Amino acid sequence: MTDSTREHAPVVVTSPVNLSKDGGSAAALPPSGLARRRGRGAGWAARLEIAAMSAPAVVIFVTFVVLPVFLAAYYGFFRWKGYGKPTDFIGLHNYVIIFQDPLFMGALKHNMEILVLSLVMQGPVAIAFALLLNKKMRGQSLIRVLIFVPYVISEAVAGIGWSLLLGGQGAFNALMRDMHLNFLDKDWLSNPRLALWTLMIILTWKYIGYATILFLAGLQGIPEELNEAAAIDGASYWQVQRRITLPLLGPTVRIWAFLSIIGSLQLFDLVYIIWGQYVASTAGTSTMATYMNQNGRVSGNFGYGSAVAVVMFLISLVIALTYQRFVLRRDTDGALTGGGKTR
Repeated sequence: MTDSTREHAPVVVTSPVNLSKDGGSAAALPPSGLARRRGRGAGWAARLEIAAMSAPAVVIFVTFVVLPVFLAAYYGFFRWKGYGKPTDFIGLHNYVIIFQDPLFMGALKHNMEILVLSLVMQGPVAIAFALLLNKKMRGQSLIRVLIFVPYVISEAVAGIGWSLLLGGQGAFNALMRDMHLNFLDKDWLSNPRLALWTLMIILTWKYIGYATILFLAGLQGIPEELNEAAAIDGASYWQVQRRITLPLLGPTVRIWAFLSIIGSLQLFDLVYIIWGQYVASTAGTSTMATYMNQNGRVSGNFGYGSAVAVVMFLISLVIALTYQRFVLRRDTDGALTGGGKTR
């Protein structure tokens, strides 16, 4: 080959290529070891970032939730007065007494009744209010605020106000006497036949605004095109609500029901403020929380009170997990992604 031929010869640049089955070529991927190292480094960086961001919340949760639960379980095995190191170990004696005490079983029954009545009384009323407020009307914002106001009032203020209003010599009975409606002049707080229903009216008044706003938010997430298409097809207003609105509102209703169940099991403040630590059991409005307060803190037996707290926690946990397993699972399964296998 002459010098002139060598000068005009094409320059061939060699590069790693992969030959495809049809004879073509494709650029080679980076070495697998380098890619693996880069992926591992990015994964550790993401894990460290997640750990750093979630560490404060984890520390607070462990300190104020997990640790108190274990301490309560530990103290529940002792006869303890609330100070000093517990030394009088009695094993499961406190837990045996709890389930043998008819007062605790009565309190548990009241919690279950409150749970069921809260769902039955508050749910339909809140849905009706939400459907009404979802329509355009004058004063819509003002009505929403007025419905939500009882929820933001503190339990102490609400409890004292209702106790003054419904007491034996309260304003309500005085008004009934002035109107010559003496059959409504009742002992609304102390009569065991009326006290639980009085409590349910107070709870409905207090928490109906929260449920209404929650349902209203769910209604506003439903596309209006669905209602318009159903109306064009000849569906009436109630058919649209029954066939379209309520089914699509189902996830919101189930979340509200879950929150209502947990709140009913932990109810304490309104009952304690209105009925006190002694009247609640005789009036039929005692709850597990008021029972724990009376037989633990007031009686000075903090070991027994800790055992009651553990029992309350386990009952709430079992109900919550059961509800999540059989009711909320249909919503969480549809919301989670990436967990299934791809074909």
